[in-house]
Amino acid sequence: MQRVRTLRNRLLAAAAFALLLAAAPLPAHAASKEIIQLQTQVQQLQDLVQRIQSTLDARFGVLQNLVQQSADNANQMTAAVNALQQKIALDSDANNGKMDTVSGQVQSLNDSVDEVKSRIAKLDKSIQDLEAQLQGTQNPSAAGSAAAAPPPAESGAPVENAPAAPALPANQPGAQTPPLKETFQAAVRDYNAARYEVAAGEFQDVLHYYPLDEMAGSAQFYLGEIAYRQKNYTGAVKAYNAVLEGFPGNPKAPAAQLRKSLALLQMDKKEAAITELRLLIRRHPQTPEAAQARVKLNSLGVKAAAH
Repeated sequence: MQRVRTLRNRLLAAAAFALLLAAAPLPAHAASKEIIQLQTQVQQLQDLVQRIQSTLDARFGVLQNLVQQSADNANQMTAAVNALQQKIALDSDANNGKMDTVSGQVQSLNDSVDEVKSRIAKLDKSIQDLEAQLQGTQNPSAAGSAAAAPPPAESGAPVENAPAAPALPANQPGAQTPPLKETFQAAVRDYNAARYEVAAGEFQDVLHYYPLDEMAGSAQFYLGEIAYRQKNYTGAVKAYNAVLEGFPGNPKAPAAQLRKSLALLQMDKKEAAITELRLLIRRHPQTPEAAQARVKLNSLGVKAAAH
């Protein structure tokens, strides 16, 4: 561009100089042929300058058009990148919400299964009691003869004055111990009805009176769920840790690790949550909780396995 301008300036200077020479007084004998030649050259120079000027204008217009197109393309790309970033952010938020919803639905399903199991156990016990009553009805004579025969007396003590031993309810090591299945079932019902304080007390009874039973691990898990629903994420993590450390073989262990990672995310502890999700996938790879953990890791932009 600079060279073209220099050439144009030189041509203009030459044309101006030629005009000056043409306008200068010449001797009469030299004014014929030389002047005509100079005028012709000046005209040629002027034509050349005009062509160069037209070419420069055309090329400058093309350059301006290209620059404008490049600027428009850059603006469009910037707008597209911004839109994509917003979409990714919205998708991430939506996935997080869906993840929490799915996790809650799975947990509600687990709660329903536990309640159904408890009802089945209760029905089974009722059937057993009914069968016992039917057997007693079918053998009335044996029962009557057994009732008529007095038990042998010891040391001459009258039988009719002997006190009867109190019968203890099933599953009760002592008179004041609450029944395990009924207490756990009531706790699950109160939990589902959002009566968290009552449910927490009932789950604590299960842990206190039946610490070695499988339902104790489930009760500990529900204590974490109560804390999570009350947004006490620190208490939830502590309760989930109690499940993972005290009841590692409990069916609620995968759910406890998943919910622990979600609680850590709520506490802005992303790296710790990622570690828990990866541990869940490694320990329980075929569980529904592991599948949810993979989806969660994908929404966080990390891979399931650490490199």
